[in-house]
Amino acid sequence: MGDHLPACVIDVGTGYTKLGFAGNKEPQFIIPSAIAIKETAKVGDQSTRRMTKAVEDLDFFIGDEAFDATGYSVKYPVRHGLVEDWDLMERYIEQCIFKYLRAEPEDHHFLLTEPPLNTPENREYLAEIMFESFNVPGLYIAVQAVLALAASWKSRTSAERTFTGIVVDSGDGVTHIVPVAEGYVIGSCIKHIPIAGRNITSFIQSLLREREVGIPPEQSLETAKAIKERYSYICPDIAKEFAKYDSDPVKWMKKYTGVNTITKNPFSVDVGYERFLGPEIFFHPEFSNADFTVPLNEMVDDVIQSCPIDVRRGLYGNIVLSGGSTMFRDFGRRLQRDIKRTVDARLKLSTMLSEGRITPKPIDVQVISHNMQRYAVWFGGSMLGSTPEFYQVCHTKQAYMEYGPSICRHNPVFGTMT
Repeated sequence: MGDHLPACVIDVGTGYTKLGFAGNKEPQFIIPSAIAIKETAKVGDQSTRRMTKAVEDLDFFIGDEAFDATGYSVKYPVRHGLVEDWDLMERYIEQCIFKYLRAEPEDHHFLLTEPPLNTPENREYLAEIMFESFNVPGLYIAVQAVLALAASWKSRTSAERTFTGIVVDSGDGVTHIVPVAEGYVIGSCIKHIPIAGRNITSFIQSLLREREVGIPPEQSLETAKAIKERYSYICPDIAKEFAKYDSDPVKWMKKYTGVNTITKNPFSVDVGYERFLGPEIFFHPEFSNADFTVPLNEMVDDVIQSCPIDVRRGLYGNIVLSGGSTMFRDFGRRLQRDIKRTVDARLKLSTMLSEGRITPKPIDVQVISHNMQRYAVWFGGSMLGSTPEFYQVCHTKQAYMEYGPSICRHNPVFGTMT
């Protein structure tokens, strides 16, 4: 790395932001992507308003503190993976750097992440904030899917490391299916699904609402979230799972206990079918949303089939999971089984249609789960940010001053660091 201080890696997601320095195994801070600001009526003459605005610009909280601040309005700068409010985003990044990382932005290169369907204009806005407001020496805006692919190398030998694969990235607000060929995202084939962690929490909340009356209404969402994170898993066959619970409820039911924040009385919840029904909406989306009925495995297969024919085999062999909502037990196993069934049925059909004259070569379907899955995007950024190559591909302040923010419309692709 020569004379450089370690790069700062910031991954702002819909639900949580991951912050840290390149070269580390995990982020130093994981904070909710929320900001609390004062919303006061603007009265008085212009000079008074200008004074109050200057003070208000500094009067805000981010992360967990945002939820605890009384008299403030909580906002979310990112929705469904895309930045909604750039003024809030600038303030948010400011506290990420100064309050959490405690870094001097002029001394560190920065690696920030962007969602797959981000517009070039958004990249320019981000470049303006980083170069103009924070005066950073270098900036690289990486596509989340490419970083997630790099993170999956941890569990593989150097011969197996590849920048070709399909990333199933499911966080709190949105699930993306992104095909990557040799480090380049195949933009026309990206699909996103309106089902992610937040939807599973809401679905579990609605199931509990019908059955459990003892949950305090103001705590029903956090109770559902805790049950999802603690007890939920993916089942291989939903009908058999119902039968299993009905035949021996004592063995499979769990008990969640909590404390009412107002009365301080304890309450308990019996957790039954919710354990497997919650995450099942990935494979049966019609359970929670009548407008969307395509299961995740079919969606992945559709994306691969819409890609150029010469990369399809490589994509089937490297389906990489990323994000907190892929952490359910047996998620990878179920996804691999269901995709394999679809692929085998297609091969069988082509053999049948050719009346046995053509026997297709079997297709290997591999879903890659690894221990860095939850923070895969951040960890991939940390890996790439700690290589000497990173400093060569960064956009520099000098280039920004010379050519303007349009330099960030295109990002160079890392060579395969095997």
